[in-house]
Amino acid sequence: MCYQFSWLKYLVGIYVLAGSLQSTYAQNSKPNIIIIFADDLGYGEIGSYGQKIIQTPNLDKLAAQGKRFTDFYSSSALCAPARCQLLTGLHSGHSVVRANHEMANGPTSFTDELEKGQMPLPAEAHTIAEMLKPLGYATACIGKWGLGMADTEGSPNQQGFDYFYGYLDQKQAHNYYPTHLWENGRSIPLMNKPLTVHTRISSDQATDQVFNSFIGNDYSVALMAKKAEQFIASKKDEPFFLYYALTLPHLALQIPPEELELYKRKFEETPYLGDNGYCPVKYPRATYAAMITYLDKKVGEIMNQLDALGQRENTLFLFTSDNGAAFPVGGADPEFFDSNGELRDLKGSLYEGGIRIPFIASWPGKIKPATISAHVGAQYDIKATLADLLKVSLPETDGISFLPELLGKKQSRHEYLYFELYEYSGQQAVRMGDWKAVKRNMVKDKSAKWELYHLKQDIGEKKNLAEKYPNVILKVDKIAKQSHHHHPTVQHWNFMEE
Repeated sequence: MCYQFSWLKYLVGIYVLAGSLQSTYAQNSKPNIIIIFADDLGYGEIGSYGQKIIQTPNLDKLAAQGKRFTDFYSSSALCAPARCQLLTGLHSGHSVVRANHEMANGPTSFTDELEKGQMPLPAEAHTIAEMLKPLGYATACIGKWGLGMADTEGSPNQQGFDYFYGYLDQKQAHNYYPTHLWENGRSIPLMNKPLTVHTRISSDQATDQVFNSFIGNDYSVALMAKKAEQFIASKKDEPFFLYYALTLPHLALQIPPEELELYKRKFEETPYLGDNGYCPVKYPRATYAAMITYLDKKVGEIMNQLDALGQRENTLFLFTSDNGAAFPVGGADPEFFDSNGELRDLKGSLYEGGIRIPFIASWPGKIKPATISAHVGAQYDIKATLADLLKVSLPETDGISFLPELLGKKQSRHEYLYFELYEYSGQQAVRMGDWKAVKRNMVKDKSAKWELYHLKQDIGEKKNLAEKYPNVILKVDKIAKQSHHHHPTVQHWNFMEE
């Protein structure tokens, strides 16, 4: 009997193992995809990109486990257009959303009830989520949307996402303690009192009680992180796509008090009184550093969860930022933290500091660990890369797949990258090999001249070579004219039109 029972156990074990292998094969045939999209994180604000003050151990570990890109770009230098172009795979000369076009001209003392959102994505837009859903992917966007409110065609639930939780309006996202967040079109109340985040106080009002009044009960990032982990856990048996658009470290400077302890009193500090936008804060430098470390902590929690679920090797993990570091308003101090390293300028600029961003890709067993890539790419390439990975065709794209670069194979190159920005006085930029051309102040001056820099020799864009290389300028000018297409929704920004 014992002999027969042992054989029975053996046969059952073989059957279970075969079923498990079949299930694992089916599961692994389509990898999970996670894009973590930080907000205003500068090129030099994490350790693997040269940061010396702020601690980012999990992102440094992610870079050690995967590939770190040195010459990768956001599609834009501002929030809404960067998000549109990432999701649609179109550069800023073709995309619908090319600026932070507000649907309400509310006061700077923005409060939750004034939210109207930004210009919505139209119904005909085709997003990464809409590409993946027909392939059997569960799709979620958690974090900051900025491409339309719940009652518009730009709602994330109308743009391919099965699930959404977070901020719909970018201005509401200036406050980390809002009265509500949005979940699948419904406003979900939080345990926070109404707060006017853009507030100025006098030195006489600079007491602990007043500073603490800008700290609430429900920290939005903690809530969004919990929803992200719940989504991953619920989809562990099917392929999923998570677009995790965290709001850190975008201003205002707000962090739970316990998270501040790591940096509190570590730096020389001058309390910020709100006189240059956003809310007052007693320890501005410590708060900013703590916000980035908290971002890093949330990335680490997702990595640990994937390990615990046995999903890490079946997940393509991409980490990046929507644009360069914030300019010195709201208590931010990019010079102190060397936020953009050698790069010129900050968010809102088409110089390198506004658009060259950290980009880390990790996929154990597929992407060689601890590698560095100088491949010149942009976030509008990500959609094409995922289409290449999953063998699907795209309706239209400005991107090229960098899947070969991820996998260590021969990679095709962009002839050029193109950028345009309607805000901040009107700008255009072209990167072509090691050449980088920038045109500024186009709103006031339609005949503005190109500046030209050789990035290999001058990464800080200090020496303008335009007069020395007129043939390069002629080529850049031709590219810019071919790349800018008129769109009726942006017709009131007509400074680029003939």
